[in-house]
Amino acid sequence: MSTTTATAPGYSLGQMALYMLKLGTFGFGGPVALVGYMRRDLVEQRAWITEADYREGLALAQMMPGPLAAQLGIYLGYVHYRILGATVAGITFVLPSFLMVVALGWAYAHFGGLSWMQAAFYGIGAAVVGIIAMSAYKLTTKTLGADRLLWVIYLTLAAVTVATESEIAWLFIAGGLVNGFRRSPPKWLDKGGLNALVIAQAPGLAGVLSGLDLSLLGQIGVFFTKAGAFVFGSGLAIVPFLYGGVVTEHHWLNDKQFVDAVAVAMITPGPVVITVGFIGYLVAGLAGACVAALGTFLPCYLFTVLPAPYFKKYGRLPAVKAFVDGITAAAVGAITGSVIVIAKRSVVDWPTALIALATVLLLWRFRKLQEPVIVVAAALIGLAVYPLVHLHAL
Repeated sequence: MSTTTATAPGYSLGQMALYMLKLGTFGFGGPVALVGYMRRDLVEQRAWITEADYREGLALAQMMPGPLAAQLGIYLGYVHYRILGATVAGITFVLPSFLMVVALGWAYAHFGGLSWMQAAFYGIGAAVVGIIAMSAYKLTTKTLGADRLLWVIYLTLAAVTVATESEIAWLFIAGGLVNGFRRSPPKWLDKGGLNALVIAQAPGLAGVLSGLDLSLLGQIGVFFTKAGAFVFGSGLAIVPFLYGGVVTEHHWLNDKQFVDAVAVAMITPGPVVITVGFIGYLVAGLAGACVAALGTFLPCYLFTVLPAPYFKKYGRLPAVKAFVDGITAAAVGAITGSVIVIAKRSVVDWPTALIALATVLLLWRFRKLQEPVIVVAAALIGLAVYPLVHLHAL
């Protein structure tokens, strides 16, 4: 059963590729802003995509694990040009920001020891805490509502993330299953039991694979494939999962390097998840960046393309929606917990505390203020303040 319109497209595949390339190059603002740009440009202004197809793509992207904006872009490429369109749209959307973070990774690896870069990231790290805190607040108020069970799932994941300083993938699945069973037990048991069992067992299988004696690139590939396959929620939802693996489990990066990696994602356009390219570069050079990006984005590509023909038929089932709501509550809880975890490493004195607080207040007061503007301002403050603080400490 087709999930897309049967009318002939009013644009070429090349035009779609150029659009996605431009959006990936200049699209700041995070996943919510990026999906908004796609609707404005492709539905309202150019009329390449119908409102119905856009909404179905957005719903599918919200249901599946992986980066929201990238998945929607892949789906919109699929609408008229199927597999080829999805592939071209996905690559052209992700490629610009990937090249940027690799370049930044090279500069960071070669010049990260310089005092000016340390000073810049001193301010940026504190601003990142404020940005994540505001994102967690917005997602919490938008997602949970008055549903008590969703609040229980949310608070549980927040507490576990703070306590373990990592993200436990099976708890996400458990949150979805509990909420799905609560809302629609007969349909869930009849239609989703086998699939849910397979998904629930998958993190355990991935854990076994990650424990094998693989080469460094193999370990990177396995870990980032897990990140792409089991992280629900958009944008910063991947941060606690990455922290748990990159810092706590594998010790590839230290706390400061990880926060700097998140900051790099904030100052570059495209999906926030592209920080995996920066992390991969620091761990294993260009090959590590490519493997990390491929591992992260390949699952979201498959999770978009494979169910696309069947989504109209099954995507609106109450049990499916309930499962997604439960997983989303868990993801938001993990983001909230990660604010505390990262703050303990980045807010180290009163100047960084003031930067983090000022970031929250600015984002609260000026709703349209873009995060890259704050990050750049925090870098300038860091350049001015860090030498004074460091000198005083000596």
